[in-house]
Amino acid sequence: MKNVEKKFQISVACLAIVVVFIGLYTQSLNKMIVTYFIGILGILGVFLPDWESFDQSVSHWGTPLKVEEFTAESCRSVRFRFYPVRMAIFTILYGFGLYKWWIFISTQ
Repeated sequence: MKNVEKKFQISVACLAIVVVFIGLYTQSLNKMIVTYFIGILGILGVFLPDWESFDQSVSHWGTPLKVEEFTAESCRSVRFRFYPVRMAIFTILYGFGLYKWWIFISTQ
């Protein structure tokens, strides 16, 4: 089994635990369903993007990559490089999503 598939399975299993906890805490099927879909979107936001395209400076995200740029070595390299602007974008998006989810869950 590939490493990414294993991480995806662990993430979905953790999401299932969170959904069950939310169901027990709120006694609401609606909030369980919303938690599940928000969680799946969050997980897919990490595992699904074309990281070879996003693994560059934010200013280059709009320009397509050439075939020559996809060498076997580049595909085996570290998949996630630290770029401060990208981390700021992810932090803002995921932070806002978690905030809105928590507001939805905490209202009875």
